[in-house]
This record gives sequence, structure tokens and C-alpha cells, in this order.
Amino acid sequence: MSRLKDTLRSDLTDAIRSRDQVRAGTLRMVLTSVTNEEVSGSAARELTDDEVLKVLAKEAKKRREASTAYSDAGRVELAAKEDAELAVVETYLPAQLGDHELEALVAEAVTETGAAGMSEMGVVMKAVQPRVAGRADGGRVAAVVRRVLAGV
Repeated sequence: MSRLKDTLRSDLTDAIRSRDQVRAGTLRMVLTSVTNEEVSGSAARELTDDEVLKVLAKEAKKRREASTAYSDAGRVELAAKEDAELAVVETYLPAQLGDHELEALVAEAVTETGAAGMSEMGVVMKAVQPRVAGRADGGRVAAVVRRVLAGV
């Protein structure tokens, strides 16, 4: 079993014991998503820590998007619930890259690939994604790549 999945289960038990409803509910949903990912496909398998991190990143993105949608619709109480769940999920994700760090990684990838314009954005994204590895949202990475390539 991956260490991260083991940590999630242990923290779920602690949250249940301390009667922390938000944390317990969120961890249950995350563990369900991990289990669903393990049994999807042709054969059941055990996820690695990196794969569990990808599931956590997806869950965080869902919460972020739901919070925005609720806020835009004027449903502040539901947005607050999503934000609380997002805070729980983010405790298990690696620290997010700052703007300057992300721009440096993108600039380095542009130099390595020799990209000369927007038509080569896919090549740059392919080079940057492994370096970012869950430390920045894909949309944020794409925006920085566009900005750097437009300035090239």
C-alpha cells in the first residue's frame, strides 16, 4: 500500500474519533476516489504515491471549480463548504510553485525545446508537466507557457 494512502486512512480514523465532520467526510470522498481509480481499467491494482497525488490534485480541482460556480451563483454557504473541503485536500498536496518558480521552469523548457512560437505550445507543455508534477494547476501552467511563448 502506498504511504500516502495509508496516511489518508489513518487521518480518517483520527478525524472520526475527534468528530471532525468536514475532515472525515472529505477524506472518505478522497479515499473513495482512490479506490475507484484502483479498480478502473481491466485489472485492479494498487496505486503508487504519485498516482494518489494525481487523484488528490483532481479532487482539489473539483472543489476549486465547484466553489467558483457556487460563488458566481450567489450560494455562499455551499462555496464555503467546498473551500473547507479544498483546505483539507490541499494539506496532502505538495507545496504549490510560486509565479517566479513556474516562469523559470517554463523558460527553461522553452530554451531546451527551442520553441519559437505558439504553434509549439504542446511541445513545451510536454516538457514542463513532469517538472511541475502536481505543484501547479494545469491551467496556470498553460497560461504561463502562453505568456512566455508570446514574448519569445
